[in-house]
Amino acid sequence: MLIDFFYSLRAAKLPVSVKEYLTLMEALKARVIAPSLDEFYYLARMTLVKDEQYFDRFDQTFGAFFRGAEMKAELAFEIPEEWLKKKLQREFTAEEKAQIEAMGGLDKLLERLKELFDEQKERHEGGSKWIGTGGTSPFGHGGYNPEGVRIGGEASGNRTAVKVWDARAYRDYDDQVEIGTRNIKVALRRLRRFAREGAAEELDLPDTIHSTAANAGWLDIKMVPERHNNVKVLMLLDVGGSMDDHIKRTEELFSAAKAEFKHLEFYYFHNCVYDYLWKNNRRRHTERTQTLDVLHKFTPDYKLIFVGDATMSPYEVLQPGGSVEYNNAEAGAVWLRRLADQFPHFAWLNPEPEGLWEYRQSVSVIREILGHRMYPLTLAGLETAMRILSK
Repeated sequence: MLIDFFYSLRAAKLPVSVKEYLTLMEALKARVIAPSLDEFYYLARMTLVKDEQYFDRFDQTFGAFFRGAEMKAELAFEIPEEWLKKKLQREFTAEEKAQIEAMGGLDKLLERLKELFDEQKERHEGGSKWIGTGGTSPFGHGGYNPEGVRIGGEASGNRTAVKVWDARAYRDYDDQVEIGTRNIKVALRRLRRFAREGAAEELDLPDTIHSTAANAGWLDIKMVPERHNNVKVLMLLDVGGSMDDHIKRTEELFSAAKAEFKHLEFYYFHNCVYDYLWKNNRRRHTERTQTLDVLHKFTPDYKLIFVGDATMSPYEVLQPGGSVEYNNAEAGAVWLRRLADQFPHFAWLNPEPEGLWEYRQSVSVIREILGHRMYPLTLAGLETAMRILSK
């Protein structure tokens, strides 16, 4: 059976190896968990899945394989939240509980749930048939049934649910979803490069064991500097105008980058990079930094990340004086090429949906200037950009 489960995971495109499967078998043989499907789920996920981005796909495959819980993926997120809001806590007497009949097994429960979902049109509370709360129906929460399916909510203490359907914790690990700060952090970690620098403050266990053995058993402690992520990132962020539509995602990216990278420098620009940048938008006309100074200040080992929708008039990129704010002496394209030459590891992250890029002439122009290193601000796009930057 578990061999079939292994092949189901492989069929779902999860990168599961035979070695990881054997690790799961060893854990089961050692009886590290109780004979519980819930505990097996966590053990299997821990041993077989090595990257958080695959948790959601694992959940779906696991649910589909074990006793036909495939409907979970189809129904659990379709049921209106209003139906599951508990507005009262009903107490049942022993006589009332004795009169409530079980439906007769998981298969019948799932079949009946599908029928109800097709029929039900509104919220129900305190009843015996529909999906709802506080009643004797097998479906919902906050009530009682000797053999039910708890959907949402917290356990009411009866402990009679044969299936619990809650929203999956990693639902948002789809390649194309609008990503949140937590997901961005996971993707940015692909760019980490660790090095040991500074004072020796961390125990070097392998060297300590070797030195102690070579010293006839007398303890010889060896220390090494703590490992730190020494990747250096320079982030240039487009602000204002059409970027107002993408403030939330840009803020999430910026917040995640500040948390992940110790060496992060950032500047703002508007539409395209010209001869100056700034750090404070309220004082951008009085506290400017010359772009040439940025080119001279930071070394080529910095990873350069542009963040912007690249949506503007093509003249703003290609012509001197094309800026909408002032008469720039050199075209934005000149400055983009200078930055790309100074920082060979660069990428442009675009929050605009990739399907719209072909309708934005300025996007095509900037992609051409930057050697097509423009990626959508989705999880898949961000991971691709991080791989390019790490080379």
